Amino acid sequence: MIYINKEKQEISVKAVADNSQNKIIKNKAGTATLISEDKIIYVVLKEGEDTFEEQISSAIKSIISSFDFNLDIEMSSFFKLANKLSKEKIIRIVYETISFEKHVGLSTSKEENFSYNLLVNEDYDKLFKELELTTEYTNYARDLQDTPPNIGTSEYYAEKISKDASNIDGLKVTVLGKKEAEKLGMGLFLAVNAGSAHEAKVVVMEYCGDSTQPKTGLVGKGICFDSGGYNLKPSNYMEGMKFDMSGAAVVLSATMALAKAKSKANIVAVGMFTDNKIGKNATLPDSVVTSMSGKKVLIFDTDAEGRLVLADGISYVVKEKNVDQVIDASTLTGTVLFALGHNATGAFSHSEELINKLNIASESSGERFWRLPIFKEHLKQVKKDAAPLADLTNACRVRYEDCSYAAAFLNEFAENKPFLHLDIAGTADKENKGQGVLVKTLFEMFK
Repeated sequence: MIYINKEKQEISVKAVADNSQNKIIKNKAGTATLISEDKIIYVVLKEGEDTFEEQISSAIKSIISSFDFNLDIEMSSFFKLANKLSKEKIIRIVYETISFEKHVGLSTSKEENFSYNLLVNEDYDKLFKELELTTEYTNYARDLQDTPPNIGTSEYYAEKISKDASNIDGLKVTVLGKKEAEKLGMGLFLAVNAGSAHEAKVVVMEYCGDSTQPKTGLVGKGICFDSGGYNLKPSNYMEGMKFDMSGAAVVLSATMALAKAKSKANIVAVGMFTDNKIGKNATLPDSVVTSMSGKKVLIFDTDAEGRLVLADGISYVVKEKNVDQVIDASTLTGTVLFALGHNATGAFSHSEELINKLNIASESSGERFWRLPIFKEHLKQVKKDAAPLADLTNACRVRYEDCSYAAAFLNEFAENKPFLHLDIAGTADKENKGQGVLVKTLFEMFK
């Protein structure tokens, strides 16, 4: 458990600049050394190749994995040495690292009940309350992501999330099934679901803390497992495809956190849950399907299914919920990985206001974003490769800029509303573990 200014613990953690006071201390930035006689774990922080953020996080991870103690963490020593960072930022790094590393999640291991007591001299009650919520729901999103695909079906996620959210005051949850999707005309969503043994589910969360705020639609890709459909993935590309529902996990988790915080947000969050499998009724490549918006889409590639379910999700929040702006989150394209690797989430938008809000929020959340383009040429290609059979194609024949083609495709369903597309293909999971990326940033944007 993480505490603030609790009673004194058995061992203290203190940041130092070097090993001048005791040569046994490892004089390397970001390392931690226990001196038993002092009952202190010394953390070395100093200017170097690694940032202070990296040094603090690395040291806390090392302490958690190496030492089984109840700890006092002397935050003032960290504030003094990492003075290029704000005190709030340092507290965030320490708190979030402990929460992330200590979370057992779906593991069969038992959670070790150690106390981590952050010692501070100033009043950070508001910050700590926010951190308690954002770390809780980041870990909640991680657990959803990590769920094995034989368990984590569309029905499972719809039932679990709606049940968990039902305990939060002010949060309305609705689950739409196949019949409702058919009635709404969600042709693209149902085309992806056509080969599945599990019913497609749309989880809708609505929270309004202040009706004067712009209503924001958050749409998350919830592909529970992506085989590629008839454009079947090679076996090595199917690894980690249980994480293809990460977008839905994070937008719904962030909304739960905002509602529990009784924020002034005005949010409609939608998780579009289905798998993408081969079956006797599965959609064939080159099929033409009518979307909820009425636009006809050429499904050139059944493995570009994410933008299909998102398109109908975007149309739903625009047409049925009358949102003022739309943000989607999705593990959408491999090309964003080529562009940014695992270092940043790709951000696409024509709205400078949404980009600015994202950048401001990321300063606090510590999550990194990089803006990528939606040029007019991208939309032209999406339309050109659909002609003459359809209005748009889900996959262009020229693949180099697929992340931008996908963004241009999705933007067409926002009906001229401000739109922000966040491609988390490189940041959603790491070393086969869900990261709960975006929960903190979305919370910061709308709290």
